[in-house]
Amino acid sequence: MLRYYLKLGLLSIRANPALSGLMVAAIAIGIGACMTIVTVRHVMADNPIEHRNDVLYHVQLDNWNPNEPYDEPNEPPEQVTYLDSTALHTAGRAHRQTIMFKSGRVVQPEDEEILPFLETVRATSADFFAMFDVPFLYGSGWDATADRAEERVVVLSRAINDRLFGGADTVGRTLMMNNEPHRIVGVLDEWRPVPKFYDLNNNPYEGPEEIYAPFSTAVAGEWGSYGNNSCWKPVEETGYEGYLGSECIWIQMWVELSSDADREAYAQFLDDYVMQQKQLGRFQRELNNRLSTPREWMVNQEVVDDMVGVLMAISILFLFVCLLNTIGLLLAKVIRRRNDISLRRALGASRAELFKQYIVEAGMIGAAGGVAGIGMTWIGLRGIENVFSGYDFIEYLVTMDWQMVGLAVALAIVSALGAALYPTWRACSVSPATTLRIQ
Repeated sequence: MLRYYLKLGLLSIRANPALSGLMVAAIAIGIGACMTIVTVRHVMADNPIEHRNDVLYHVQLDNWNPNEPYDEPNEPPEQVTYLDSTALHTAGRAHRQTIMFKSGRVVQPEDEEILPFLETVRATSADFFAMFDVPFLYGSGWDATADRAEERVVVLSRAINDRLFGGADTVGRTLMMNNEPHRIVGVLDEWRPVPKFYDLNNNPYEGPEEIYAPFSTAVAGEWGSYGNNSCWKPVEETGYEGYLGSECIWIQMWVELSSDADREAYAQFLDDYVMQQKQLGRFQRELNNRLSTPREWMVNQEVVDDMVGVLMAISILFLFVCLLNTIGLLLAKVIRRRNDISLRRALGASRAELFKQYIVEAGMIGAAGGVAGIGMTWIGLRGIENVFSGYDFIEYLVTMDWQMVGLAVALAIVSALGAALYPTWRACSVSPATTLRIQ
């Protein structure tokens, strides 16, 4: 019977191509506008490390001004100090731990035709790559021994390896930065987490750094921080050493804890550490340590702008308006087919059978509107990309995966079926006797 209803639906659509086309267009435009915003929000709110969300934790300690919180109502600082990060890292109480900050170095290419250029560098510790499942094309990251020895080693992104060395296996070769040689130990494969969950303090949608170097090497070389730096009181001593010993926050710290018991033990370790520091005159606020999963940390940092929520609400309202237009078109189609409906009822067709027939037809129109809506969504995403073309990261926010494609079609079909309920009820309520007597 379904096959028969599909055939009737196709005949009905072909019999009224203009009216059917208007319905498809109304659904497509509504779906396109709605799915454009939904797609952008889906990418912005994604968790690229979801498969490890239950073992990774961002560390926060509240060393801030005793007279006021870092952020209302009682939020601890987003980063930690050098003193605390190195003390916790050295303690090694987690299965893995990494401390890091964003810096920059002047790269001096071997090829004389390529001028030296300033490049961002992620100064981090050895566990970074294993903790965040960073893929390698060649080689690997460095080990803890390189951290302790302050070795001048680096890991390159695939993009900068292609730019400087033509994509060759460069493990063992030398990269010059600020007139200092650094041995290349690994080259990453394609890796671009969106949002950049491990460092949300700057732009969460910018790409990962092109070069990675040991945290200890960066500190020994007095590399400056290119990320956010906040201090609640003046630095007491001058110079780089004074900055390292200050209460300024500029280091991101993550730990890997394999179980709930490990998490509880590490939380207790943080509390004990802060209590010890209180005896030294630090951490004058009440205990306020935090261990946040990547998902919790992204919510805390509000990686999805409030404006996106406003735009989504507007797009849903626009879809609703398009569906109201579709209802009107379907009603017009029902009125035009009263004679056909009355004749079928007189020949014995039940209301249930008529309902099934018109619902199947509405589903076909919805499916067509969904396919067209995918095209409208693509056009909408390209429009956003063109408007914000000055931002390098925008191309990664306007990508539509298969999940969004499926959602667009499903939303179109459900919307069309919902819009068809009232017109279909009207069709089933037609009195065959009255209509045929008038004829």
